Amino acid sequence: MKLTLWTYEGPPHVGAMRVATAMQGVHYVLHAPQGDTYADLLFTMIERRAARPPVTYTTFQARDLGADTAELFQGAVRDAYERFRPEAILVGASCTAELIQDDPGGLAQALALPVPVIPLELPAYQRKENWGAAETLYRMARALAGPSALPPGTPRPPREAGRRPSCNVLGPTALGFRHRDDVTEVTRLLATLGIDVHVVAPLGARPADLARLGEADFNVVLYPEIAAPTADWLARAFRQPTVATVPIGVGATRDFVLEVARIAGVDPSAALAPAASRLPWYSRSVDSTYLTGKRVFIFGDATHAVAAARVATEELGFTVAGLGTYSRERARDVREAAAHYGIEALITDDYLEVEARVAELQPELVLGTQMERHIAKRLGIPCAVISAPVHVQDFPARYSPQMGFEGANVLFDTWVHPLMMGLEEHLLTMFRDDFEFHDGVAPSHLGTVASRPEAPRGPAVTAEEPSPAAIAPAAATTAGTEPTCAWDPEAELELRKIPFFVRGKARRNTERYAHERGVATITVGTLYDAKAHFGR
Repeated sequence: MKLTLWTYEGPPHVGAMRVATAMQGVHYVLHAPQGDTYADLLFTMIERRAARPPVTYTTFQARDLGADTAELFQGAVRDAYERFRPEAILVGASCTAELIQDDPGGLAQALALPVPVIPLELPAYQRKENWGAAETLYRMARALAGPSALPPGTPRPPREAGRRPSCNVLGPTALGFRHRDDVTEVTRLLATLGIDVHVVAPLGARPADLARLGEADFNVVLYPEIAAPTADWLARAFRQPTVATVPIGVGATRDFVLEVARIAGVDPSAALAPAASRLPWYSRSVDSTYLTGKRVFIFGDATHAVAAARVATEELGFTVAGLGTYSRERARDVREAAAHYGIEALITDDYLEVEARVAELQPELVLGTQMERHIAKRLGIPCAVISAPVHVQDFPARYSPQMGFEGANVLFDTWVHPLMMGLEEHLLTMFRDDFEFHDGVAPSHLGTVASRPEAPRGPAVTAEEPSPAAIAPAAATTAGTEPTCAWDPEAELELRKIPFFVRGKARRNTERYAHERGVATITVGTLYDAKAHFGR
């Protein structure tokens, strides 16, 4: 496995933890050495869960390797059952324990416990977290709903007369980015169409709920990275159709409603008119012209990255300058989307490659994970988080979905406000030397107040913004096809007077102008010469 400072996904057993923690009546016994026991930190500190995750570790140590670790594991399974009395038990090994090859599944089955025992074989050195979550949900669905599967070749019986159509909502897990609120929003949308939600899985489901997945009329896949294998199996085993459209953004939500209505045989008009989102109002307003054409870089899991690219281009008028994902299992979807926008997809799980691409492209906005938030902050670029991995601030107490019409409102606020606030900060900086901003010259509407010490003159650098001296080396080493030039500190200060939303273009044009003329160091004069050249 690759060791790194940051990682987009953990090992696959973390994905299994996310499924087990999301459910009720399930316990996960993990064969793991001391030191791999960090589930409490993930779910109680980051997601702010009130209860400990249902995970028991064997926590063997080095001295135990010379004894019978198999007996140690069986004892842990037996004790977990006696203590928690779960309705189903998952068993597996962490990446370190996998090397011992103790066969947790066989050892647990030998105990003959009175509840289903579901073994998980998660190759930690070939797969990662989202795959582990998908495999866990798939194995549980097969083990619990499999006995009720229709015989091969048997058609699905028609829905009973007078019964409302129903569906399963698949994919939301613990530690998922806004999964809780997405489920609420999508459930409301389905209720508007007259459709009942039969089971939500794995979030909030019990083993008995998974056993009756086949009773629903169709399945809604909210997060393909996690639910696609299970939905494919349910389609084969129970002849259930799948709604594949992910309702992120106004356009995708409308497409989702139409697809659901077609499969369920209902009238979609109740969920389409009037649309609850305010995002279309913004797209029609004069305010949108301030940000039209702004270049955006998008990176995250495949589902959110592809959806964000559609919203950015079709609903906000942005230009997608870069698009990528760390989800190699769904890289094809991202490559197809990138080709649609005329760019090359970035498929990587190395945040340093992502940082180099952002530095090269110099977008006006970054949409990504918590890693891209740090990258954008270092580069002085506005950023909004659209995808896991996320940190504690991305699990808000308020209702904040990403899906449905209300989710489109959230996207509008989250994406546009950093740009608009950046414009406001730039205007304040631009006019800070104007006499109307100085105490004692222009009267205050509050009346006479004690004068404050005058602020230092000269260009201001905010706490959120790196100083010109700090960013000058980064400018000189920006990744790209052409060598870049060094910037004189005075030229850097002058560059920062240019509005942020065209500053990247000004930098690129100036460096191109200097490179073509063999200028080693860009001065204020070079900056204005380039402006005159490209402004003709």
